[in-house]
Amino acid sequence: MAAHKPVEWVQAVVNRFDEQLPIKAAQQNTHTKVSTEHNKECLINISKYKFSLVISGLTNILKNVNNMRIFGETAEKNLYLSQLIILDTLEKCLAGQPKDTMRLDETMLVKQLLPEICHFIHTYREGNQHAAELRNSASGVLFSLSCNNFNAVFSRISTRLQELTVCSEDNADVHDIELLQYISVDCSKLKRLLQETVFKFKALKKVAQLAVINSLEKAFWNWVENYPDEFTKLYQTPQTDMADCAEKLFDLVDGFAESTKRKAAVWPLQIILLVLCPEIIQDIAKDVVEETKMNKKLFLDNLRKALAGHSGSRQLTESAAIACVKLCKASTYINWEDNSVIFLLVQSMVVDLKNLLFNPSKPFSRGNQNADVDLMIDCLVSCFRINPHNNQHFKICLAQNSPSTFHYVLVNSLHRIITNSALDWWPKIDAVYCHSVELRSMFSETLHKAIQGCGTHPAIRMTPSLTFKEKMTSLKFKEKPTDLETRSYKFLLLSLVKLIHADPKLLLCNPRKQGPETQGSTAELITGLVQLVPQSSMPDIAQEAMEALLVLHQLDSIDLWNPDAPIETFWEISSQMLFYICKKLTSHQMLSSTEILKWLREILICRNKFLLKNKQSDRSSCHLLFLYDVPGGGTSQISLDPEEMIRCAPGVTLRKGKGNSSMESTAGCSGTPICRQAQTKLEVALYMFLWSPDIEAVLVAMSCFRHLCEEADIRCGVDEVSVHNFLPNYNTFMEFASVSNMMSTGRAALQKRVMALLRRIEHPTAGNTEAWEDTHAKWEQATKLILNYPKTKMEDGQVAESLHKTIVKRRMSHVSGGGSIDLSDTDSLQEWINMTGFLCALGGVCLQHRSNAGLATYSPPMGPVNERKGSMISMVSTEGNTETPVSKFIDRLLTLMVCNHEKVGLQIRTNIKDLVGLELSPALYPMLFNKLKNTISKFFDSQGQVLLTETNTQFVEQTIAIMKNLLDNHTEGSSEHLGQASIETMMLNLVRYVRVLGNLVHAIQIKTKLCQLVEVMMERRDDLSFCQEMKFRNKMVEYLTDWVMGTSNQATDEDVKCLTRDLDQASMEAVVSLLAGLPLQPEEGDGVELMEAKSQLFLKYFTLFMNLLNDCSEVEDESSQTGGRKRGMSRRLASLRHCTVLAMSNLLNANVDSGLMHSIGLGYHKDLQTRATFMEVLTKILQQGTEFDTLAETVLADRFERLVELVTMMGDQGELPIAMALANVVPCSQWDELARVLVTLFDSRHLLYQLLWNMFSKEVELADSMQTLFRGNSLASKIMTFCFKVYGATYLQKLLEPLLRTVITSSEWQHVSFEVDPTRLEPTESLEENQRSLLQMTEKFFHAIINSSSEFPPQLRSVCHCLYQATCHSLLNKATVKEKKENKKSVVSQRFPQNSIGAVGSAMFLRFINPAIVSPYEAGILDKKPPPRIERGLKLMSKILQSIANHVLFTKEEHMRPFNDFVKSNFDAARRFFLDIASDCPASDTVNHSLSFISDGNVLALHRLLWNNQEKIGQYLSSNRDHKAVGRRPFDKMATLLAYLGPPEHKPVADTHWSSLNLTSSKFEEFMTRHQVHEKEEFKALKTLNIFYQAGTSKAGNPVFYYIARRFKTGQINGDLLIYHVLLTLKPYYAKPYEIVVDLTHAGPSNRFKTDFLSKWFVVFPGFAYENVSAVFIYNCNSWVREYTKYHERLLTGLKGSKRLIFIDSPGKLAEHIEHDQQKLPAATLALEEDLKVFHNALKLAHKDTKVSIKVGSTAVQVTSAERTRVLGQTVFLNDIYYASEIEEICLVDENQFTLTIANQGTPLTFMHQECEAIVRSIIHIRTRWELSQPDSIPQHTKIRPKDVPGTLLNIALLNLGSSDPSLRY
Repeated sequence: MAAHKPVEWVQAVVNRFDEQLPIKAAQQNTHTKVSTEHNKECLINISKYKFSLVISGLTNILKNVNNMRIFGETAEKNLYLSQLIILDTLEKCLAGQPKDTMRLDETMLVKQLLPEICHFIHTYREGNQHAAELRNSASGVLFSLSCNNFNAVFSRISTRLQELTVCSEDNADVHDIELLQYISVDCSKLKRLLQETVFKFKALKKVAQLAVINSLEKAFWNWVENYPDEFTKLYQTPQTDMADCAEKLFDLVDGFAESTKRKAAVWPLQIILLVLCPEIIQDIAKDVVEETKMNKKLFLDNLRKALAGHSGSRQLTESAAIACVKLCKASTYINWEDNSVIFLLVQSMVVDLKNLLFNPSKPFSRGNQNADVDLMIDCLVSCFRINPHNNQHFKICLAQNSPSTFHYVLVNSLHRIITNSALDWWPKIDAVYCHSVELRSMFSETLHKAIQGCGTHPAIRMTPSLTFKEKMTSLKFKEKPTDLETRSYKFLLLSLVKLIHADPKLLLCNPRKQGPETQGSTAELITGLVQLVPQSSMPDIAQEAMEALLVLHQLDSIDLWNPDAPIETFWEISSQMLFYICKKLTSHQMLSSTEILKWLREILICRNKFLLKNKQSDRSSCHLLFLYDVPGGGTSQISLDPEEMIRCAPGVTLRKGKGNSSMESTAGCSGTPICRQAQTKLEVALYMFLWSPDIEAVLVAMSCFRHLCEEADIRCGVDEVSVHNFLPNYNTFMEFASVSNMMSTGRAALQKRVMALLRRIEHPTAGNTEAWEDTHAKWEQATKLILNYPKTKMEDGQVAESLHKTIVKRRMSHVSGGGSIDLSDTDSLQEWINMTGFLCALGGVCLQHRSNAGLATYSPPMGPVNERKGSMISMVSTEGNTETPVSKFIDRLLTLMVCNHEKVGLQIRTNIKDLVGLELSPALYPMLFNKLKNTISKFFDSQGQVLLTETNTQFVEQTIAIMKNLLDNHTEGSSEHLGQASIETMMLNLVRYVRVLGNLVHAIQIKTKLCQLVEVMMERRDDLSFCQEMKFRNKMVEYLTDWVMGTSNQATDEDVKCLTRDLDQASMEAVVSLLAGLPLQPEEGDGVELMEAKSQLFLKYFTLFMNLLNDCSEVEDESSQTGGRKRGMSRRLASLRHCTVLAMSNLLNANVDSGLMHSIGLGYHKDLQTRATFMEVLTKILQQGTEFDTLAETVLADRFERLVELVTMMGDQGELPIAMALANVVPCSQWDELARVLVTLFDSRHLLYQLLWNMFSKEVELADSMQTLFRGNSLASKIMTFCFKVYGATYLQKLLEPLLRTVITSSEWQHVSFEVDPTRLEPTESLEENQRSLLQMTEKFFHAIINSSSEFPPQLRSVCHCLYQATCHSLLNKATVKEKKENKKSVVSQRFPQNSIGAVGSAMFLRFINPAIVSPYEAGILDKKPPPRIERGLKLMSKILQSIANHVLFTKEEHMRPFNDFVKSNFDAARRFFLDIASDCPASDTVNHSLSFISDGNVLALHRLLWNNQEKIGQYLSSNRDHKAVGRRPFDKMATLLAYLGPPEHKPVADTHWSSLNLTSSKFEEFMTRHQVHEKEEFKALKTLNIFYQAGTSKAGNPVFYYIARRFKTGQINGDLLIYHVLLTLKPYYAKPYEIVVDLTHAGPSNRFKTDFLSKWFVVFPGFAYENVSAVFIYNCNSWVREYTKYHERLLTGLKGSKRLIFIDSPGKLAEHIEHDQQKLPAATLALEEDLKVFHNALKLAHKDTKVSIKVGSTAVQVTSAERTRVLGQTVFLNDIYYASEIEEICLVDENQFTLTIANQGTPLTFMHQECEAIVRSIIHIRTRWELSQPDSIPQHTKIRPKDVPGTLLNIALLNLGSSDPSLRY
């Protein structure tokens, strides 16, 4: 567009500029400011090519803006800002005006622009805060305009002069004359002005003459200051025409000055006019003066006289002073050599001038302070330039007691001297460096007074320089200055700061000072400036202080801080400054904090330049100050009072020393170096700016990270250490820096990028932890303010005031840190959202900082219970440590998930959902999961019933959304943390809650989302942790299939139909993912074997899916008949059909063994569509590579074989994942069994060494010392003992039996005593003889042992070698860590072998040889026990042998000390033996595996151990899991195998604990045994039904037996066989107390004992068997049982009222007697208590109405009496259960009554309740679900074997070959 339509394009740019002006854009923020600045620059560049278009456009904009009507303070400010922007743009455009501008353009400029500019100059209002700035800006435009368009401006002035010659005195408008003061004037233009004035001066009115006199003087100075060379040349080459004009005008003005008043007005111009006439000045300096020039000489005389005070007129004296100053000033522009006369003239007046202007006792004043100050500054500057060495007036101004005006004049004069040095001969400022001490003192004092006047913490002590100490003391008790004084101090302070900015050396200079003093004065100066930066009451000074500090950080300036020790001084002072500024920034006490941050960035750049320049010399100890301890952070928190810090060098003491000064914190820094504190604070500040709502602030903070990294690069280059030692998060910081260049991004996108980078921060440091905690505190405060807004209805005035305060705070900082918040201010809420995201993203690293054990940890129970370090899973705060800030934050987030604030509730909920789901640090996932789980678990009451509330539902919906986002979002590092907390419980509870929501639109939507979550969960399955995955997935399938075809057919509304079809689709997609590779795991069936139960479950799902497919087909047919109205619906159905086929494929694929025989019949189904569907399923499972081997008879054995393979599976590093997990979770009571199983299985697979290595390494690792190794009751000890027992029995027999027999039977030992304890010695015995005998026997045994190494069993060699290696390895590791610190590696190598071989010997004797020696009979070595005296000798000998093995001497037992010599002499021999048996390990294939088979008992024991502990194993593996484990995670494989195998048989508790008595058999038992009933198939089948079994123990420690009444079928099961089975099961236990649980759940007539059979139970058992029943728990007693007990009341009289009979109505009550984990009720019984909808206060109508509760579960209806009924003499609650399959009819009579018809019960049951409709709906639902899962007929097929599969498939294929359906033929 710019090329083709330039005019339109320029106009578009101008229009955009106009639209984005503050007055048009209204709300101003950083983004709009940046846009305006861009527009401005764009127009300035365009003006170089399209000048007239741009200027014309800007002029029009200015005109329109000037004519706008505005109301209110904000609008007025925006108008002022807009005018300033336009004027500034105009000035820059005009300054770059091209030279070839047409004349027409000039005319246009004059006509349009000039009047607008003049408007600003003419309408200046005194006192208006904006007018002065606008006037200055407008004058700048006029100056630029006049540079190239002088004629146009001159024409306007000339015209006005002409008008003023003819107008009346009253109407004289002199405004245009004043333009002379602002235009650009060179020599020729000045001449024209003078000529014009001379021509018209006389004719002008008096007011116009005065205006011309005043304006011409200013025009002269415009010329001199802008074109000094032209003025200098005037004196080198005088210009006659200029002098003539000046002289003529002088004479005209002289004639005008008739009165004193007029003289005073014209003298300043007259002196200027004289200066323009160099020759006249020469002439009048002579003694003889021409007549024409006498008036000039007279003028000078009058001037001198008035200056000396002899004129008699104060007015003339003041005018003379002005004129003289002008003369002095003008003379400085003339070279001495060009005209010495003018300097003589100056010299003749300057003394009087100084006396007049600089007299402290009588200050010069004309009533206009600003003018007086300007005059004095001109004078002082001119005098300095004339003679810089005459410093008397400097000293006067510097004097402490001089007026503050003098100080102000001096400082501003010095500033002008520094900044304005246009001419070569002007002296430089270095002449004043000698006064730097006084200037610093002036700065300190002024700073003190200015801050004291502002009322901000006056008690700031500066360390004064020695020179000014007395003067400072005199001010100590001075009262607080007045407002006027404060203002003057502020002005002076501003000037002083500007002076530092202009030339820092002026205040840094320290002539003849020592290093420490120099550093002290520098610190004082910088500290003072730093203190000004946060001063909100003095914004101008604050800005200037920043500029000054920036200059002080330039390379040249830093070198002056302390030339003796530049590096140390730099670190100390600069770090203090950084610390203070960052502390203020983070506490949000700064105006325009973004600007301060930009300035801070510049400071960092300067610091790095200095470090780079001095990096070779920076070898001080400072480099240690920055090193971080990774990962702990390690820096202590600092708590410096900001005011305490700000002293001299904040909180420091200076220590003298050559070139050396150190800064030590005195305010409780805990020894943390200030440079470390500064870096920490800087990090904190930068982190906290990342959540600012101001994009620019965020980008600046991010860019600052680059400079932190650069500093680290420089430092590590110097100190030759890794950059990560300085900045642990260096890499992420660099990424922050690189992103900071992307300015074009929006606010939301930028925050998203910031949070992504925050999540990548790996290492906790003091900086990021403090930033998180500070932000959290602010977030908490802001959250409270948001939630309480508006807390109370305030008066209008209060509201306005509150909002005003808020706006002020918003300007001050990017944080709402005060007590109010304005939700109408979008930045406030955006900031809160940003803070939330920041805390989410960075929370993980702070959690890591809190505890290095941040991950879930599992302490293995390898020692005795009392010594163990905890054998339960200790997840990172399962509850979440409520004290940690991170935990509190997550808790708060969870409450905000359901925030119902009327104004911002929705925004908060939405943002929390998105931020937690998408931005949360993965390290916080475990904590979040646990907290969500705990919260959702509270939505169920103690009975497990859902507490349905709107808030709970909202929380559940939010949780689903968060979890889906979290799992969908593959955040970096998420895989590592997802599996650290199981989500099974939470997911199940979510489904249980959502199930009861009903079928309203919102409920259907929530269910659909939950199904989508399940699908995503299964996609991330490999990353998640499941403790009981198969059980969990089976339960989820059960729940989700319940939603399929739920309401889709009943819905009338088309939209609801679509939603329900969506739910069907989502449910099936979730089910497809759940069924993939899922073995069906039915609840324990009643009287049904596992495979049959699996088949029934398979049939249930398969039938449901077939029904769904039929439903899809029917709906499709309907759609086609109605013309296919709903294409969307048909697409939905096609997708649903596809999902259903997939689900059926997955179901069959994973359950071929239980499913194929039931489903194969569909291949022959008469309905072609059904047959086609099955063929599709069959094709899919063949494509998926289904293995039909599971159909084989040997499948069970194969699976057990795979289970053993899995347990013995070894990882790449030699680890045994499953075996070690099992070892860590099995309770210690089962360690003996586990040791036997593991050793047997591993040895059979030639992997015993690997097992031992893993076990022994863990044991050694946990041992406190070698002395405690294998001494405790640990699993490793048990494994070692078992190995010794199994593999060493033959060796011990061969070794010890001959020796023992000799001792016992040999004649020489017959009467020998071995007692060596004097207290136990017989009177006839000799101690010395006994000692010799014991020593002799011991020596014999010891030598036999150490000489038997060749006979030592190879398996035991493996054990010893493994122990030796494990001990060596552990000691080396432990020692190396310790010794590395002490640099004593040689000590380690000398020490550890001795200890490790000692461990082998010690363990071998302790666990193997000595037990056999001490108890040879028990060990099976001898046939009978040795005599007591021999036993005593063997025991004493074992002590000596153990001491030799332990490598220790006797010390405690006095009577054993005589053997120490023997012990000591055999140390080496024992060591050689131990080394011999442990130093090499025989190859595994050479070992004779006497146990290289796997007994059924061991495998079954392994199955039981794994099954009972699989949840704990899952938790253990998830907390220690390496995601790169061998193949798929071992636990997944184990869980799948266990699911296929099903639950193990109930194993009775070890009978040895109770009884091993030889019980007398009853006649009944003898009869049954004699007829070998136990061998009959009928009896074996009965046992598998689990009607009666033993499992677990009660709280009293008694074994518990279970009788499941419903599993006994009257007429089908032989009662005598049942009694025999019960008798055999009870027999090992009934001699001692035991307890029985009778489960009467759903017991009815078909489960009854007939009268004669019932009586038999009371006679067939021994009497004591009845007596030892300590309790019988009756569970779920029902109405039928009550009737049955009444009928058999006579037989049951003995039970009536018995205290041993306890009725139980819930598992919770049973837990009072039997712990939960010991309860073994059938799963089908417990399942009835799950997912209940409970309706209390119902009435069951009968001949006697009964109050009941109706509980509707997923498969049954329970009717529980609310009133107790008497059964067997006790009052009990009855619970009648009716399964869905038994319900024949349900009828709603009216809104308060319904009837229930139950199969095999004649009379329908009638109930009354207020919610009958809801009850009926629930019952119909479970009945419908049951019907949907029932096939029309159960196909009967013989069992299919693997070899039958090909033929069967071929048969089906041939059958379908001739089908008319192409899909079947295909």
